[in-house]
Amino acid sequence: MDGLLKELAKLEKLTSSKGKAPSINDTLDSILYHLQDAKKKLENSDVIDEDILKQLSQAIDAKKKDVDDRQKEVYSSVSRLGKALDKKFPAALPSYSHLFASTQSRTALERTIALHFLRTGQFDTAETFLEESGIDISAELRAQFVELHEILKLLKGQDVGPALEWTRKNQTFLKSRSSPLEFYLHRSQYIRLLLSSHPPDPLPALAYANTHLRGFYDDYPDEVNRLMGCVAFLPLSKLQLSPYADLASPSLHFELEPLFAKEYCASLGMSRQVPLRVVGDIGGGGALARIEKGRKVMRERKSEWSQTDELPIEIPLPPENRYHSIFACPVSKEQATQQNPPMLMLCGHVIAQDSLQKLSKAGGRVKCPYCPTESPLNTAFRVDF
Repeated sequence: MDGLLKELAKLEKLTSSKGKAPSINDTLDSILYHLQDAKKKLENSDVIDEDILKQLSQAIDAKKKDVDDRQKEVYSSVSRLGKALDKKFPAALPSYSHLFASTQSRTALERTIALHFLRTGQFDTAETFLEESGIDISAELRAQFVELHEILKLLKGQDVGPALEWTRKNQTFLKSRSSPLEFYLHRSQYIRLLLSSHPPDPLPALAYANTHLRGFYDDYPDEVNRLMGCVAFLPLSKLQLSPYADLASPSLHFELEPLFAKEYCASLGMSRQVPLRVVGDIGGGGALARIEKGRKVMRERKSEWSQTDELPIEIPLPPENRYHSIFACPVSKEQATQQNPPMLMLCGHVIAQDSLQKLSKAGGRVKCPYCPTESPLNTAFRVDF
């Protein structure tokens, strides 16, 4: 999908009014201005001034050339985007009837789309979609998404104040998740203060640490010690060559935005990933084509797949999109499922639940198939990978 998104970004840049070169609409407005200006001059003159007409003709020719050149660039970009789409999707996607036939399913789909626009900060598009679809999203939820993007914008501008204020209000929730967000925000501010003075003056940063980082020492002792120890390696050029070089990395600050967005959405009961984006990445990334190919093969062989919670073919997924256990039992060689989950024994070895039951002896004890340890059956507990 990277190639497609790259071509789409180029096209958006060409058609945007925010680019360096004037947009086609701006150029047309300029032509209209020249025509109106020439009309006023001719109306105020008793005779037709050839110079006015000549200047008008030259101006319009120049603007027309700008429009033609701009249009050629747009057409070329559209053509490249089309070729990229054809390359990514060589076969037409199959059509599935009655997927969203019921009112309930259509409403659920439209609500998902509306939430996608709000969550990704496309508020004007969201408002238009909500008006046209009639979906009701509460004003409170809309305001929360606006707040989220305002804070993210300030974080991008290196202002952690509003984000810290939000973490203070939601401290109980963040602690229940063992989230490091508040500590990372204070760490970012401390590093900025430490590196902001030339020549180095660590006193403001140390005062900030004494006020805000002291309370985090019990949970992050090693991190706090490193933050204090890096003071000995100032200025920045020296710090970048020290064992504390990671504290001078810009990623320490850039990673705050996705972390904050994840925790904010979690507080609203939403997933850390944008659902429609996940669907597009997985489906458009080849999953739909593989599934359709599998269906075609099964139709030709006149066979059916009876498992409702599994696919007949493997779909490769990136690590961030793996939501289920992928454990394969070393005894039975079968992949774990919800009904047959991985079980951890006292010795530390893991086998599937069915294998554990088969290995159990009278008296409820199990001998590990990989080591001499024998343990009670009821001491094994489920694990997720």
